[in-house]
Amino acid sequence: MAILVALAVIASPLVALLLRAAWVTLSCYWLTPMRIRRAMAAQGVRGPPPRPLVGNLREVSALVARTTADDMPSLTHDIVGRLMPHYVLWSKTYGKLFVYFYASEPRLCLTDTDLIKEFLSSKYAHATGKSWLQRQGTKHFIGGGLLMANGARWSHQRHVVAPAFMADKLKGRVGHMVECTKQTIRALRDAAARGRREVEIGAHMTRLTGDIISRTEFNTSYDTGKRIFHLLEDLQRLTARSSRHLWIPGSRYFPSKYRREIRRLNGELEAVLMESIRRSREIADEGRTTATYGRGLLAMLLSEMEKKKEEEEEEKGGGGGGGGGGEFSYDAQLVIDECKTFFFAGHETSALLLTWTIMLLATNPAWQEKARAEVAQVCGNEPPSADHLSKLTVLQMIIQESLRLYPPATLLPRMAFEDIQLGDLRLPRGLSVWIPVLAIHHDESIWGADAHEFRPERFAPGARRSSAAGAGRFLPFAAGPRNCVGQAYALVEAKVVLAMLLSSFRFAISDSYRHAPVNVLTLRPKHGVPVHLRPLRP
Repeated sequence: MAILVALAVIASPLVALLLRAAWVTLSCYWLTPMRIRRAMAAQGVRGPPPRPLVGNLREVSALVARTTADDMPSLTHDIVGRLMPHYVLWSKTYGKLFVYFYASEPRLCLTDTDLIKEFLSSKYAHATGKSWLQRQGTKHFIGGGLLMANGARWSHQRHVVAPAFMADKLKGRVGHMVECTKQTIRALRDAAARGRREVEIGAHMTRLTGDIISRTEFNTSYDTGKRIFHLLEDLQRLTARSSRHLWIPGSRYFPSKYRREIRRLNGELEAVLMESIRRSREIADEGRTTATYGRGLLAMLLSEMEKKKEEEEEEKGGGGGGGGGGEFSYDAQLVIDECKTFFFAGHETSALLLTWTIMLLATNPAWQEKARAEVAQVCGNEPPSADHLSKLTVLQMIIQESLRLYPPATLLPRMAFEDIQLGDLRLPRGLSVWIPVLAIHHDESIWGADAHEFRPERFAPGARRSSAAGAGRFLPFAAGPRNCVGQAYALVEAKVVLAMLLSSFRFAISDSYRHAPVNVLTLRPKHGVPVHLRPLRP
């Protein structure tokens, strides 16, 4: 009898745990999605019927696999049907406001620009954020950095990193950007001198943006940065594959070759980053001011970590008290996650912006000449300075049009953490809102019948249609308080690099160029961008 009682005492917590796990699984994978689907259907918002667990994943995968299997037959910028065939199909069937399921996660496709403007405003900055699926999918890739943070934690992290990208700080980065670009130009000239007039420009832009961010923000060499970038690239590829299985309940606990390799690569990446952090802290051994750490993003992160550590020690010494670091303490892991986030975002997206812009200039020689003439007029024979950049308006128009046609991030995701009223539309808690940036950027009702054409004049100051580039319509860096914190950095970098390349070379697209944009978290050219270079000066 005593044995039975003992077994019952032991089994009770286990049974309770299993029942709780079963309830959470049922709620997350069935009850909550169905509640949201019914709430949206009651408002007339419908979509393709989902299958249990997988939702509409198989349909999306099959459609995208079919449209991206081959290269595009011509160099056209009408790429929405290639990259988002499910959006094209379902918007025709159900209207531009529809719900589909990514596994068990219901996703509202939102394209109404007025509603988007309100949804991304400060009004809902803390009521929206990244969903569990998104955060779990990137857990071992970019971790818990700013890009994946929510609520008060996001506010705190944004407050810490934002000063690194202020206008006065960016002016001090221009010199580093110029020096790094000079090295790339020398490499391109050497290639031309050896008779290799055709180069794959994407690889050079990847190396260049990696060199720039390594020097300006992380006080490290490109050799170290190169290791980090290669590891991040491998993690990006494996994460994209591994995330396909997140729809299986408890899948994150199952061993698999993807997860083993992801853990190995992530461990190696974090070891490299920890070594960079250790070196920066050793340099600061003789003092504890921000200047001793350096002036880039890593310096600010380490300074914040040190500040929070001191606050916590003071609290312990003072017997508690409020207001310390507490929940938002900047420990080494969070610094590592921020480094991974900004190494990826600041390197990958900038390289793609430059690569796509060069492709557009190489295929539009008239605009290339306009931009080159402006650079010569503003900068003369000197590299661009911080004071020159605001005067390069033609180059600014070209960059914006490139971001419109080929935004590095083609989708903008947000989840509603509470019930939200957008005009006449009620978004129930737990609904994930997906804004198809690429489709909005190519929408003829916004941009006109020439929406798929390269027309930088649409961004000219005072142009009739420049108002189309307002909030909710032009979203390469998102919008509102959760917009890309590094967008000013990316635009300064793009202007510096493009101005110097235009002053040094004429470029034309190679006959071997194969137009095949693909989405691997970011929008990239599948086969690269080979161009012919002709040096302008010895």
